[in-house]
Amino acid sequence: MSTTATDYEKTDIGVIQIAPEVIEVIAGLATVEVSGVAGMSGGFAGGIAEMLGRKNLSKGVKVDVGQREAAIDVSIIVEYGNRIPEIASEIQRNVKRSIETMTGLHVIEVNVHIHDVHFKAAEKPVEEDQLLRVK
Repeated sequence: MSTTATDYEKTDIGVIQIAPEVIEVIAGLATVEVSGVAGMSGGFAGGIAEMLGRKNLSKGVKVDVGQREAAIDVSIIVEYGNRIPEIASEIQRNVKRSIETMTGLHVIEVNVHIHDVHFKAAEKPVEEDQLLRVK
C-alpha cells in the first residue's frame, strides 16, 4: 500500500496528487452505501470483525495506487439474510464507479472480503408492567 501521494497528473501549471487515504475513504463510502452491508471490518490481519462507524471507513479498506490504476480490497460485515454474492457484486460495481468517476484512475480490481455476519437483535415485546409503571 502506498503511504504517500503519487503524481497522478502533470499539467502546465503543476502536478495533481491524490493521497491513498482519499481513495480509501471513497471506497469505504461506496461500500457502506450498498444495501445489506452492516459495516466495515476492522482489518484483514486481526481476524476479529469490528464494527466501524463512518468516521473510520478507511480502516476496512486497503488500496494499491499507481499513477493510472488502483486495486482495492474492502473488508465488510454483512447483515444476516442477504445474498452475499449479490452484495459483493454491487460493492464491486459501486466502488469501481465511484473511484473512477471521482479520480479518473482505472480500477483494475475490487476484492470483497466478508469477515462477519451481523444479526439484528430480536425486539423484545413490551410488557404491560412496563407501560403502567410510570403515569
